[in-house]
Amino acid sequence: MNGTVAEGFEPVREAFVRNFETLGERGASVAVYRDGQQVVDLWAGTKDIDGTTPWEHGTAQVVRSATKGIAAAVLLLLHQRGQLDLDAPVGHYWPEFKARGKERVLVRHVLNHRAGLPVLDHPLTPEQALDPLRGPAAVAAQAPAWEPGTDHGYHALTYGWMLDELVRRVTGQGAGEWLAAQITGPLGLDLWLGLPDSEAHRVGRAGRVEGPEPTGSLRARPKRSVTEAYEDPASLTRRAFAAITPFPEQNDPAYRAAALPATNAIATADGLARFYATLIGDTASASRLFTPETVELARAEESAGPDRVLVVGTRFGLGYMLHGSASPFLAPGSFGHPGRGGALGFADPESKIAFGYVTNGFRKTVTADPRAQGLVRAIRQALGL
Repeated sequence: MNGTVAEGFEPVREAFVRNFETLGERGASVAVYRDGQQVVDLWAGTKDIDGTTPWEHGTAQVVRSATKGIAAAVLLLLHQRGQLDLDAPVGHYWPEFKARGKERVLVRHVLNHRAGLPVLDHPLTPEQALDPLRGPAAVAAQAPAWEPGTDHGYHALTYGWMLDELVRRVTGQGAGEWLAAQITGPLGLDLWLGLPDSEAHRVGRAGRVEGPEPTGSLRARPKRSVTEAYEDPASLTRRAFAAITPFPEQNDPAYRAAALPATNAIATADGLARFYATLIGDTASASRLFTPETVELARAEESAGPDRVLVVGTRFGLGYMLHGSASPFLAPGSFGHPGRGGALGFADPESKIAFGYVTNGFRKTVTADPRAQGLVRAIRQALGL
């Protein structure tokens, strides 16, 4: 065990140790900021899921769908700066998108998972998916699975292509380039959407890891309807996650170097936590990214109830999952995003907590990994919530 915790946050260290002792953790790190100050910075295990090299301070990992919360900040900041209207049709910025009944898809529908476009009739190959032009073109040619704006369902992969093309049409840069130039570069965050060659040595190999099945958890023992949805090749669930078939090898240098704003950001725990800390930082701080009004946009409920893709009840703001049974965060006002199988980043404006957890061991969980949840419960304990 390496790192430090501030006085009062010892329960987080204890929970982190338990992840290795009882939940099959191989290598991981967790960071927590409170009021803009780091109060937890821990790391342990091995850098690679199948290796012996120790995890070091600064080791980074792919964070899967936790990427979505990072990428959402790009659109929200463009809106905050007056460059993008959330209530404008996507086709206003991207005329080709209007094909096949998508004229009424709004920019906010991309962020709140109401665009009706979670699947592709013709999935992309891994090589096609890494081409920044092919994914957006495929979504532009796709007919909606439901009337846009009338219902919600998790856009597991297509979210990234829609967001990336909107950023490109508005700024001339892809989301990864804009993020580096406007956010992560100036703030010195260890977080990349499109990994530079110069940082590749810091990234560990990720892979599947098994852990004991928790008891008494719906998320650990899903309802039959959820299991069947993932197993049925014709379901929206299966098709949404199969929009790239087969899914790229996440340890492939070409995959890491590409920018897929739904799935492949790479970060340290500190980079992820500090990113969320800057979203809600002190209003007097020059590093604060979101105005109070934009924070409220991010976490105001836009979609809630049965999710047509995940087949459980989900809650979304604009680009962010909100606290709920499918993805518990710290408190009702928290907003953030999990990554399938482990990673988690979020902010809680009321307690001024920002959290980042990354791991090289991915489990079967989709939105509520027990290792991350144990750490979140420990923060609640530390704060007396």
